[in-house]
Amino acid sequence: MSEQKDNQETESFDAILEQLRTIVERLESEELPLEESLRAFERGVALSRRGQRILDEAERRVEVLLRDGNTAPLE
Repeated sequence: MSEQKDNQETESFDAILEQLRTIVERLESEELPLEESLRAFERGVALSRRGQRILDEAERRVEVLLRDGNTAPLE
């Protein structure tokens, strides 16, 4: 895969949230042309999906730790 794809996958949850906040503020406060609004919305959807994947993975890790009674970090 490309380097950009790798960077997107390792982006932190906090960074994703900040980008989403920026997109929402921009969509709410600016009169954007339709095409630009659609691009911003599409970017927001992609960020939201990546953030959800991060949350899903964190939930799985917590479930494993609680189920096994093991508090050591997972590899």
